[in-house]
Amino acid sequence: MSLRRSRPETVPGRRPVSRGPRFARIGIWTALAAGPLALAVALAAPEATVAQAAPTARVSDDVRLPAEPGGVAEMFVELWLRSDAAAPDSNVAVAVRALAPQAQLPKRPHSEVGALASAVRAVAVRTSWAPGGRWTAVVAAYGGRDQTAPAAPGNPVAGDVALVRYFAVSGTGGKDGGPVAINGSPAEIATPGAVAVPDSVFTHRVPASGALATSLGEFVRAYLGGQGAGLERYLSPGLEVSAPKAAPYVRVDVEDVAADAESAVEATVPADGARARVRVRVIGEDRAGVRWPLVYRLEVTARAGRWEVSGLEAGVTAPPTGSTSPSAAAVAGGAR
Repeated sequence: MSLRRSRPETVPGRRPVSRGPRFARIGIWTALAAGPLALAVALAAPEATVAQAAPTARVSDDVRLPAEPGGVAEMFVELWLRSDAAAPDSNVAVAVRALAPQAQLPKRPHSEVGALASAVRAVAVRTSWAPGGRWTAVVAAYGGRDQTAPAAPGNPVAGDVALVRYFAVSGTGGKDGGPVAINGSPAEIATPGAVAVPDSVFTHRVPASGALATSLGEFVRAYLGGQGAGLERYLSPGLEVSAPKAAPYVRVDVEDVAADAESAVEATVPADGARARVRVRVIGEDRAGVRWPLVYRLEVTARAGRWEVSGLEAGVTAPPTGSTSPSAAAVAGGAR
């Protein structure tokens, strides 16, 4: 007789066999055989469940970290120092224009092209805020060529030494999470001191032959090219300004002067006490022949029939006499 035929049929062939209760009974009997403690563990054990991974948290595409002006400014200065107006389509030049569309690029002579590979690093050392979301960041740049060092024999270009230069970069945005915008080219300054002069809207073009443009031209030439000699004659009483000494310029040309007050446009100097904020665009040429486009923002005050500088963006190293606040230190002067 076949063994298959003698096997009792206990479950219909088309119905699924449930093995869960059978395994449970086997577990209980096994636990009873092992002892009371094992039985308690077997009864308390939860039913097997399928583990489901917790949903991964996703950051919304609308969430963006706000840009920090100091970091943007230091990246801009580093790229700007490496750029060359002769290569406007280079990656560096494109990056500079992306950060500051109005910025001009340095113009380098052919002999200076190889110096573009010189290591230059920039670090933001201070950021000052002004009303309306305006800011000024002071950036220290180190590395590159020191134009004050003596040239090597047979080489008219000075060697690479430790060199620190300071630049002021102005812009808007970033404080409340908004986009950061840089207004234009940086300004080379001395080691930073007091709070920067707030920016303004410069809507009045100052004539190049006027008293204000002439005075400011003499001031920036003394500031950038003369190691600071004779600066006091252009400053309001009590104001002290240190000139940058790391990279003096052999030639400084004033490209454009604009002011926020109509009184600055007049041919004659107004009455004593009249003030105006001024933006000056200059081109400084160093000893290697590189032409650097710089932008300065100042405040000027009329006194004794002439215009005097009463505030220089990030360039004041000592407050004028009688100042009571950092903002006043950057824009005011006392009696001589």
